[in-house]
Amino acid sequence: MKLTIHGAARQVTGSMHLLEVDQYKILVDCGLDYEKDRSIQANEEFPFNPSEIDVVILTHAHIDHSGNLPTLIRMGFDGQILCTPPTAELTELLLMDSVSIFMSKQDKRRKHRGGKKHHHQQQPLYLQKHVMDTMERMVTIGFNKPFRLNGDVELTFIPVGHLLGAAAAILKVNDHGAEKTIGFTGDVGRFNYPVLNDPQPLPQVDYLVSESTYGGRFHTKDQTVEQVLIETIEKACIKESGRLIIPAFSIGRTQALVFSLNKIFSSGLLPPVKVFVDSPMANASTQVFRKYHELLNDDAQDFYKAKGDEFEFENLTYIENLKDSRQISNYFEPCIIISSAGMLEGGRIQDHLYNNIQNYYCTILFIGYCAKGTLGYRLLRGDPIVHIKDRELAVYATIKKTDLFSAHGDHEDLVNTVKQNPADKLKRVFLVHGETESMQALADALEQDRYQVTIPEKGVAYNL
Repeated sequence: MKLTIHGAARQVTGSMHLLEVDQYKILVDCGLDYEKDRSIQANEEFPFNPSEIDVVILTHAHIDHSGNLPTLIRMGFDGQILCTPPTAELTELLLMDSVSIFMSKQDKRRKHRGGKKHHHQQQPLYLQKHVMDTMERMVTIGFNKPFRLNGDVELTFIPVGHLLGAAAAILKVNDHGAEKTIGFTGDVGRFNYPVLNDPQPLPQVDYLVSESTYGGRFHTKDQTVEQVLIETIEKACIKESGRLIIPAFSIGRTQALVFSLNKIFSSGLLPPVKVFVDSPMANASTQVFRKYHELLNDDAQDFYKAKGDEFEFENLTYIENLKDSRQISNYFEPCIIISSAGMLEGGRIQDHLYNNIQNYYCTILFIGYCAKGTLGYRLLRGDPIVHIKDRELAVYATIKKTDLFSAHGDHEDLVNTVKQNPADKLKRVFLVHGETESMQALADALEQDRYQVTIPEKGVAYNL
């Protein structure tokens, strides 16, 4: 049995791991690599022949895990893609959104050249047709239901929180008569997260490929999600009679936020405030959350039984078309605007920022990570002037942030995930999907507890 880490090796994006059992080749995740030193087109350069991959296992829908699947198929892969049912539906939404982003960037380049075509013009990585081809390959498997890939390999999906449908992939392998088990964590969620169940303990494995995103970092523990929201809304919308803008990723983050607001307002903890959810993808993904209601946590289930739909309440409006989105700027009462994208690098959120960044009575609350170089990062850094839609605008709005909506487990959660397997039984831990410092911090903590840890280099094969 041989393991090669082809993506998310000593970096965060582009998760892609190849497991070979004799001649049978299993690819775990096939994410977009969008690190700054790498062009999107470079994702076409697979370090293996896509047509030789027998099966793909997809841990969850996020683009850094799923976003290069259409390219894999376009380049010759013709096998099945195995995932949970919610992952299949959310992946389709995200892949279609990727196509829209590719096409939008192409249009911008064409406008920049005055509408002229160029024979070296960069083509979109994939089109809608390739996404549809990808969806036809999807085979869905429920949680905790062993599924035999072939005579030697059995797959089980274990729920890990993080996102609706997200799973760790546990593979039980007959390797020339010897039984070996390897686990891939995907992305590990955090405990007590709105809407989602806590990560389920992993079974005993011989080898574990673990994410390390929050290695060395700890989430805030002294406040709850509701406390932070009440405090922020009370100041921004009630005392100052202003508006609160919350940039939020459409899938996962928005649903957690809406449910938290529903609990606050339905319990009378704050007077009513108008709430706009301005993201077509958030609206579509909320329907998926409703469809798979039985997979939500006990808190959401109990709320539904007592008060009804977790994602619907008085004064909440889901915005669909662009015309209605633009009309929000004419709403002069206190309000909350939830819009994507979370890092402010596109989407309708840019319109809301453009109209409000110079408003003294506006608060912008960041509830997610903002990568270096993004508009969100510059605002959090405290830049007094930012560039939005071809203009330099002074920042008069109040900028706040909280990490309580991060769907990633922190350092303690990651260490505890590994420790579910005793050090004397877990032969090796491979750390992926993290910045170098995060991986090293997690490795140091695990090695102190006598775990054998490897931070793999990209493309290096390990015999297990």
